[in-house]
Amino acid sequence: MIKVLIVDDSALIRSVLQTLLSEDPNIHVVGTACDPMDARGKIKTLNPDVVTLDIEMPNMNGLAFLEKIMRLRPTPVVMISTLTQKGAQETLLALELGAVDFVAKPGHDLEGGLEQFGREVREKVIAASQSDVRGRAMERRPAGAPAARAPVPTKVNSSRKALIAIGASTGGVEAIKTVLSGLPKDCPPVVIAQHMPPGFTERFAARLNEVSGLTVLEATDREIVKPGHAYIAPGGAHLRVEYSSGQLKCRIGADEVVSGHRPSVDVLFNSVAQQVGAYAVGAILTGMGKDGAQGLLEMRNAGAYTVGQSQSSALIYGMPGAAKNIGAVQEEAKIEVIASKLISALEAKRDAA
Repeated sequence: MIKVLIVDDSALIRSVLQTLLSEDPNIHVVGTACDPMDARGKIKTLNPDVVTLDIEMPNMNGLAFLEKIMRLRPTPVVMISTLTQKGAQETLLALELGAVDFVAKPGHDLEGGLEQFGREVREKVIAASQSDVRGRAMERRPAGAPAARAPVPTKVNSSRKALIAIGASTGGVEAIKTVLSGLPKDCPPVVIAQHMPPGFTERFAARLNEVSGLTVLEATDREIVKPGHAYIAPGGAHLRVEYSSGQLKCRIGADEVVSGHRPSVDVLFNSVAQQVGAYAVGAILTGMGKDGAQGLLEMRNAGAYTVGQSQSSALIYGMPGAAKNIGAVQEEAKIEVIASKLISALEAKRDAA
């Protein structure tokens, strides 16, 4: 039984969340709180497995409260966000502060998207309950400290066909940031599928652009991929790569959901296997479920080097674990050294050519 504490200043949202979460017999809402001051005591007495937390609340901002939780009593937190530019920016900051995941609220009338909202919040609460938040909090570096990562080789692959593909879900915001921060600014193009809804990926790309040496963009259809650039699949759409007129380009499509997701890591990895083959390298990072496992296997079968995030460094080992179980992962590594592994594999391919 997963014990959940709901923290939201809206009585309506508290009631809706309690009803939706209670539809799963494995979830037990042990309490609700109207603000962080109320929640602080209830976290101590009720000892919840997961906290759902709104960002905008009276007495103390949700982000400030989240920071206190992660510092004083690390607990898996799922943020309840708004589909606004400000909401997206604050949600990404919450993920950097240690929140496991987020769910975007439906419209003000709570109609139209309530069923999907309920399904997402239940899935993410269950995933959060399985995450290693306490272990990650103990490893979390002080604010402002530089990211620790292995040195990346100074030589980069000169092949015009080289490509880096990355897939992630829950916990991926921080994991992807770590990998991109470890790549040289003149590395081969990077394509990324991160499970995220519409309205958030543009801000996610902008944030990554601020903290890495690469130019990071939300991918657009028929955009030519370039060295030193990383392309994020838009929320709610699949990202593929394909050769056209002798150039590798991004292709964006809102076709059917694959492996339970859109964007899907499987869709991206399958296209990389078909279009780039042995010239590619791929990494599957933290996340719930098995999206990307089959696609990574296709990449490996096509001759690509593949790496999976190690269980000891993954917030949730579901996706990399599923990929390892079917033989898709050539090597496992901690998140801090995955960038180095990818570049070294590209160099080895070039030297062997």
